[in-house]
Amino acid sequence: MQTYGDFQNFNPHLHAIVSDGCFIDDDSFRMAPAFMLKNLEEAFQYEVLKMLKKEGKINDAVIENMLSWHHTGFHVYIGDRIYPENKAGLGNLANYIIRACFSQERMIYIPAEKSTDGIAKVIYTSKDRKSRKIFNALDWLAQLVTHIPNRYEQTVRYYGFYSNKSRGLRKKVDADDNIPAIVPNAISSKEFRQNWARLLQKVYEFDPLICPKCQGPMRIISFVEEIEIIEIILRHLGLWDIRNHDPPQPDPVYSSELIYDDSDSQVPAFDY
Repeated sequence: MQTYGDFQNFNPHLHAIVSDGCFIDDDSFRMAPAFMLKNLEEAFQYEVLKMLKKEGKINDAVIENMLSWHHTGFHVYIGDRIYPENKAGLGNLANYIIRACFSQERMIYIPAEKSTDGIAKVIYTSKDRKSRKIFNALDWLAQLVTHIPNRYEQTVRYYGFYSNKSRGLRKKVDADDNIPAIVPNAISSKEFRQNWARLLQKVYEFDPLICPKCQGPMRIISFVEEIEIIEIILRHLGLWDIRNHDPPQPDPVYSSELIYDDSDSQVPAFDY
């Protein structure tokens, strides 16, 4: 569940990875027929309005008014099928639907001392690279924090076979709970939460415990936690100043001629 649009505007929408069919009684997999976008859009609209009415947020008069609009504000998109052998495609899709609300690569920071009016700025480029928008730096941060989930609020949910309820029921009957994954998992759930190397491998598709010189496996000898010692080691290796997390460098071509583009309004979308 995401709340942001291209320029961090409020644009609530959902992304879903859905099995394109189901298993039948003889354990064979039957692919689902092609979905009709219009039918899915109407079903999505019906369920959302029903939920809002149940919560007391709207009434029948509001629903009737919304249904009379030329543009309902509901939209459904279906991506191309991803077949089982396309592990890279599945991984890319999974990374995309849990992406951050902004991209640092598309952001340019202008310090106050280099801004024409003495106020720090953030210039943000749209995903299609066709438009830019200028924010005061504090306004950018204020808009950014509005998309931070509330305490205990879940933004990623699992249903069906992957739901917590289904997993709990399988554990009660000692059923096999091995779920296929892009990165094989042969460790317990407790070890999984603590296994930083595996998590890095899953996110960046790079195993930090593989020697970059001989490609052989490495083992952990000790942990260094003192910041002074860490800095000494990394400076000796010439790695201390590499890939830092400072603000993006100012754009050398920045000038007061950049146009403020406010044409970023979007309707809520349901990415299926």
